[in-house]
Amino acid sequence: MFNLTTKLLTRTRGYSRSPSAIRLCSTKLNHQFNPNPVSLQMIDYAFSLSRSQKSDESYGQGLLVLEQCESNQHDDNGKGLVLLAISTLLSERRNFVGAIEKLNTINDLNVSCFPIRVAAIEALAGLHLELEEDDTSSMIADACLNDLDGIKPELGYGFGLLNARVRALKGLVELGRGHVDSSETCFEGLENNLGAGNNALSYAEFLHATRDFSNAKQLYENIIKGIPERIDYSDPYNLAAGNMAQEDILMAATCALGQLEAHMGNFDDAEKILTRALTVTEERFGPHHPKIGIILTCIALMFRHKATTERSSSLMVQEGLYRRALELLKAPQLETEVPQAKVYGKDIIALARGGYAETLCVQQNRKAAGEQMKIWAEAAWNNRRLSLSEALDISSNPCSKIPVIDARISRAF
Repeated sequence: MFNLTTKLLTRTRGYSRSPSAIRLCSTKLNHQFNPNPVSLQMIDYAFSLSRSQKSDESYGQGLLVLEQCESNQHDDNGKGLVLLAISTLLSERRNFVGAIEKLNTINDLNVSCFPIRVAAIEALAGLHLELEEDDTSSMIADACLNDLDGIKPELGYGFGLLNARVRALKGLVELGRGHVDSSETCFEGLENNLGAGNNALSYAEFLHATRDFSNAKQLYENIIKGIPERIDYSDPYNLAAGNMAQEDILMAATCALGQLEAHMGNFDDAEKILTRALTVTEERFGPHHPKIGIILTCIALMFRHKATTERSSSLMVQEGLYRRALELLKAPQLETEVPQAKVYGKDIIALARGGYAETLCVQQNRKAAGEQMKIWAEAAWNNRRLSLSEALDISSNPCSKIPVIDARISRAF
């Protein structure tokens, strides 16, 4: 279901200059962007229409509006903006193949607005990260960095902002691959060009994962405060698509801040913030989307950590949260051959099943079921930075590793 297989891989490799599907240096670029106000209104209407019912029908209606909007565009910058919007709606419905194809289409256009192209690259890499195709994401980020270096004089003052975005994207890829040192190198010197976008969130997650809690918390809070309720897409630096859209950044930053408060032992604050993240995610995707399962997993892990720290018990609460999270994440049956299977959100499912297994193992009459679940979770866990037991057993030891769940890309670092 989630294997992009030969079609997309062949198309990606078909570009002779690099594996990136979207080039920066194929046309003269600029940072000016004056979108048609009618187009912005149609995009806003399509988003509102699609998310009003959060159903296949409402999303289909929203996509029809955007397709009509695309056909009415008289310049490629306008078409590129609409394609970013289409890819966002497709990715919300987990149509990753369709979303990636729309982003690749931008390469065929004469888009001169480089924020549109960088937003498309960022989205393309983000979707491949969500599909756990890290090598592809890494090649996309590398190609974009090479392009930026080649056109630095042309970009002028815009170079610093876009370079920060792409380097942070590369840092996120390296963090996902478990390469903490390489990730740190990518983030060096970006402090003055972070803003409240994906680059700031990726850097905050790096700081969080490496236990720099105070700076990570400040960044999370800045991101949450800095993203307006309504996104102004006429500002090219607000452009993003797929799982890198501004709304997803807000959701993920809120979820990450809740995790951070739990890691710091501030459980009351953690519960409030994670509950807010749940509300934001339900408003964004509806109550039955897999992203809800990710937030519920974070809440369950928070209760587990709280129970361990305070020597209390919340087994029934944890079990209910884990069970519902696994339903929403569409976890495969325990008999599934996990190491060979393509499973969406596999690490988060493994975390949920690993925590669930522990709640069962302490109950004598359910210990056998818990052991079976634990075996599945350990086989499914594919994180290269820390073991499943390390991810579940949060320690106050400053040298111990902690997990960070990124709700944007449905991954655990």
